[in-house]
Amino acid sequence: MAMTRFRALVSSFNFKSPLIFPPFQSSPIRRFSSSQFEVLDVYNGPNGLLKGGNFLRPRLLIDSSTIDPQTSRKISASVSNCTLKDKKDLWENPFMLDAPVSGGVLAAEAGTLTFMVGGSEYAYLAAKPIFLAMGKNTIYCGGAGNGSAAKLCNNLAMAVSMLGVSEALSLGQSLGITASTLTKIFNSSSARCWSSDAYNPVPGVMEGVPSSRNYGGGFAAKLMAKDLNLAAASAKDIGRECPLTSKAQEICSDQPFLSRVKTFPIRYTKLCEDGHESEDFSGVFRHYYSGKDEV
Repeated sequence: MAMTRFRALVSSFNFKSPLIFPPFQSSPIRRFSSSQFEVLDVYNGPNGLLKGGNFLRPRLLIDSSTIDPQTSRKISASVSNCTLKDKKDLWENPFMLDAPVSGGVLAAEAGTLTFMVGGSEYAYLAAKPIFLAMGKNTIYCGGAGNGSAAKLCNNLAMAVSMLGVSEALSLGQSLGITASTLTKIFNSSSARCWSSDAYNPVPGVMEGVPSSRNYGGGFAAKLMAKDLNLAAASAKDIGRECPLTSKAQEICSDQPFLSRVKTFPIRYTKLCEDGHESEDFSGVFRHYYSGKDEV
C-alpha cells in the first residue's frame, strides 16, 4: 500500500515542466528494497538498469532501500561513471541518491516520512520537492552512502531504545506497577522517548500502534534484525566495537540473513526463532521479556 502510494506520487509529477524540475527531462527512477543483494541485482544484474553499458537515460536515480553504506557508494560510483544519452544544463553525468526513510508504515500512510539523503548536493536540491511530496522532512546527510549510514544508525538507536523501554515496563509489571502508570511517568520525566510516547510496546496502553493490533502492521522484526546485522557488519568493517548492537542482534537475530552474509556468528533467539519474525519489532516486549497486556 505504501509502495503504491510512493509510485503514484512520483508519477503524478510533470517532470518535463521547466517550472518544477528544470534538470529532469525524464522521470527519475525511485526504488525500495529489503537487501543489498536485491539492490545490486537491480543495477548490475542480467536485466539491471546499468546492463546497457556506459549510456544511461535517467538523469537521477533515487534509491530508498535500507542497505549498507558501502554498497550504496559502489552503486553511486557506477552510476556516476555512466554517460547521459541526452546531456543538458549541468547534468554531464547521471546521479544516484541513497535516500532511505524513517517513520514506518504509519508515517508512510500519513505522508510524514523523514528522508535521509546521501549523494550529490546539487542532485539533492533538485530532488527535494519529490521527497517533500512523500514525506514531512528531508535531511541532506552528505556524500554518497551517508543516507544509508544515517538510516542504520537511526534504526540501531530505535532498536536499543525499544529494548530498554520494553525491559523497564516488563520489570515494572513484575514489581507490581502497571504499564500505564510507568508510561505516564516515563513520558513526563527523563525516560521519555519515541518508544514510550509514540510507539508503546504494551498492548492496551496506546491506540493506533502495532501493539494494539497484536503486533501486526508495523516494522517487521526480521527487517529490524536485518538492519542490526548491517549496522554490526558496517561497524566491523571500520573496527568499531558496538556492544549494544551485538546484544540487540541476539534478541532480534535473523538466521537466514546471517547465513548468507557469514561475517559474524549465527545466533538463534526468541523473536525470530519462535515464528514472530513477521510481527512488529515492538513484540519483543511480549515474546522476549514475557510482558503482559494491559487489561
